[in-house]
Amino acid sequence: MKLYADRPFRRVSQFLSDLFALAVTALAIRTGLEVHAQVMELRAPGDGLVDAGSGLRNTFDSAANSADDVPLVGGTLARALHTGSTAGIKLADAGRWQIDAVQHLAFWLAFLIIAVPVTFLVVTWLPLRWRFARRATAGARLRGLGTAGFDLLALRALTAERLPRLATTTDVTEGWREQDPVVIAELARWELRRMGLRAVR
Repeated sequence: MKLYADRPFRRVSQFLSDLFALAVTALAIRTGLEVHAQVMELRAPGDGLVDAGSGLRNTFDSAANSADDVPLVGGTLARALHTGSTAGIKLADAGRWQIDAVQHLAFWLAFLIIAVPVTFLVVTWLPLRWRFARRATAGARLRGLGTAGFDLLALRALTAERLPRLATTTDVTEGWREQDPVVIAELARWELRRMGLRAVR
């Protein structure tokens, strides 16, 4: 697989675009993780509510169990204290709900911060690089085949080259039809240059 062009200017521009894509990806991941960590700090009040609710429930349950031993009014007092235990459970549930909400918010914010630029690169940069790699690999393979490869490259140049350029060289089509090696080599050079590859000598 040929990832970079032979021609220096195009190779440098491809290398810089790859560095830019990597930098954007790394920055997106770092920013997403940082935002996730910052948002997760908002769960502290929820943790406090869970701890307070659990402590309140344990306190009222312990007091209710002790109240059961009080003669005459022990049962009534225990039931009243268990009501306080229910309030502790609700308080802890509210804390857990807040923790879940913060966790979901942190995840989706981090996901969006990472996914948006990475998706943009996947839609724009990656197809261009993949298309170049496929074409350049095929072009380099044809270049290495010699005469047979030059014939295919010349044919490709005739079909892909701009008409004004072909019109200025009227002997091109005739030379290609007659299998003139000079014309075929020139057409192959056109196509290889268009692919960013080093032209044959």
